[in-house]
Amino acid sequence: MKPQRWRQTVRTGLLWGAGAVFISLVGLVEALQQRQIITGVISGGHLLLLVVALGAGISAARKHAGTGTVRQLAAAALAGAITGLLPAILVALSTVVNLRSMLVGATPQLFAVLSFARGTDALPWIVLVVAGVSALGGALTLLPGEVRSLVTTGISTLLVVGLMQEQVQLLLQTERTARIREVLFTFDGLTVRGAVLVAVVSAGFSSAWHRQRPKATRRVAGLAPEQRKALRIVGFVAAVGAILILPLFVGPFFSQVLVLVGLYTLMGLGLNLEVGFAGLLDIGFVAFFAVGAYTVGLLTTGSEIAVAHLSWWTATLIAVVVSLISGVFFGLPILGIRGDYLAIATLGFGEIIRLLVLSDFLRPWLGGSQGVLTIPKPVLFGFEFRGPEQLFFITVGASALIAFVAARLRDSRLGRAWMAMREDEDVAQAMGINLINVKLLAYGIGAVFAGVSGAIFAVMVGSVFPHSFSVLVSINVLALIIVGGMGSLPGVVVGSLFLVGLPELLREFSDFRFLVYGAALMAMMVLRPEGLWPSATRRRELHEEVPRIPEGEMVEAQEGHV
Repeated sequence: MKPQRWRQTVRTGLLWGAGAVFISLVGLVEALQQRQIITGVISGGHLLLLVVALGAGISAARKHAGTGTVRQLAAAALAGAITGLLPAILVALSTVVNLRSMLVGATPQLFAVLSFARGTDALPWIVLVVAGVSALGGALTLLPGEVRSLVTTGISTLLVVGLMQEQVQLLLQTERTARIREVLFTFDGLTVRGAVLVAVVSAGFSSAWHRQRPKATRRVAGLAPEQRKALRIVGFVAAVGAILILPLFVGPFFSQVLVLVGLYTLMGLGLNLEVGFAGLLDIGFVAFFAVGAYTVGLLTTGSEIAVAHLSWWTATLIAVVVSLISGVFFGLPILGIRGDYLAIATLGFGEIIRLLVLSDFLRPWLGGSQGVLTIPKPVLFGFEFRGPEQLFFITVGASALIAFVAARLRDSRLGRAWMAMREDEDVAQAMGINLINVKLLAYGIGAVFAGVSGAIFAVMVGSVFPHSFSVLVSINVLALIIVGGMGSLPGVVVGSLFLVGLPELLREFSDFRFLVYGAALMAMMVLRPEGLWPSATRRRELHEEVPRIPEGEMVEAQEGHV
């Protein structure tokens, strides 16, 4: 067993070392090197490599858990040495082979970062530094749980604030927070004092939360039912108030991100009815989003292709009806299709809608590739929702209303019929469920939710173009449902924040944000396949403990049966 564990340690070091070489050659290390995390102390590129070294040490130490402190630290150091050896070999090869002719990312700037601008003289130091950092990662696993949580929280918060410092500074632009910004940041990174404050304050909040949460839980459990109900009402009102005043503090950029998150939440709630509740895999869901957007655009635009000049509120109600009809119409030809064939059929419907609005035949009515322009902003009692700070309120209101409707549908007789159909259509039909009505209602109601999202999108952008409704939108909506938790309404919101809001905040890192996005999705499916906020049913399905029968008892049972 012991040789096997050490072989696992070597394998761990090779895997993390290969990861370090990969992120270096794709340009991520070099790109982050331009970002100073702590001014004059550490940059983003070096910090990323240190995180890889910590990961190697933690992974190796956990595989040697229970073997003793010395063995765990030795395993962490060995894995780190192997991890650092691969980048060192890459630097050494760069001196004898023109790697740039084969790999575009193999630039002199990259090798300067990996070798700390010392060339081949730094190769032994690369291995030693990485081994030392990995040993620290192994030591982190030996700390008591509370201490380890504090250290992890402090380091994670420091990393997040350092990478997203521009967004954090945008939040600190007011006169009341100007002093805080001066203490925490310089013009290109965190100050040393600011880094210490961020780590200490975040760890302090984490410690206070873990200490006070059990006490608060016991106090709430000891309250009378009427008092608990009043407490929930107060908490709900406080949450609503915080959401409503949020645009006043976060500014237009963050408000724009929140509106986009809200739009995907609306679509996610609609697709969740079809996929999460009814088990109908729909990859062409973006078609209903396009129907809502084009309906509002054509009914409100000031251009020559206008169908009417209605207010946004009236046009949205019409878009709801049109989306409902399109959802039912879309469901009719695919009622008898199941599984993967259903996914392909829905994908075709989404592409048909996109190609129709692009066609020259419908160009006089839909605008073709030029789209629908000059869509006016909503006006209510003389107040114009002209910017993201104002549209945020419409998005939140629509999301709350649709979430309420989705929750009531989930708990209704129709919702139970959807779930029965999701588990087994034949059994559901045998129990008396009309599959035709149930499926058409799922497609129609889901399309309504997407149509409302498209209506808000049309006025947010001020124009509607066919290229805004690619199949990638449907895939993103489906992904956020899976990541948030299939069949979970809160999971839709969490998935939208994770898969839509976070990449938007990291937009400054260009295409590298999609590299992180893809890696996060892979890790998510491996480590938490039920989602970030799964429903109780989904959690039981993926974490159901199957009792194992001892082999002897199984043989006896089989002989007795015979």
